[in-house]
Amino acid sequence: MSILKMDDVDSSVVDDIRKGRVFIYPTDTIYGIGCNALLDDAVRKVFDAKRRDASCALSVIAPSFEWICEYCDVDMEIVRKYLPGPYTLIVRKKDAGFLKLVSAGKGTLGVRIIEHPMMKYFEMAGVPFVTTSVNVSGDAPAYNVSKIPEDILRFVDVVIDDGAIHGKASTLIDLCEGTEKVVGR
Repeated sequence: MSILKMDDVDSSVVDDIRKGRVFIYPTDTIYGIGCNALLDDAVRKVFDAKRRDASCALSVIAPSFEWICEYCDVDMEIVRKYLPGPYTLIVRKKDAGFLKLVSAGKGTLGVRIIEHPMMKYFEMAGVPFVTTSVNVSGDAPAYNVSKIPEDILRFVDVVIDDGAIHGKASTLIDLCEGTEKVVGR
């Protein structure tokens, strides 16, 4: 496992993202754990790290608004109202089979575009990136890399440390019924 300070991160992480390395990384809300959402073996490691049942969907950081428009059935005016920012938008996928493991076989997907310097590396990678809080499912999320349990770290290839994050989990907004319904954090 490699540990990088956020100030030392450069474009070399893009290749690690594409290859399916599992990351702990800072966001505009809390620390996340994730990987290239297109690679099921990597996604399974995230489920295993969190001890999360595969019937519980994960969300993704979309690499761009264009990606959201291409793969999701959404009103982009509404999407741009919330993103980038501390929101996860629950949207319908255009192809129900797309990202099947990530979405737990559902026809919907949680999408984010974060407002954090890490976003430029996700954009450069050009792939959807799993995003979920760093914690064992049901436990409190991590706001500092030093507080991440060893039993999670053993699944991780790269840790990006940006110091303490003073946010809260993203707000979930369901856009599937043509309304903007807050459904949780």
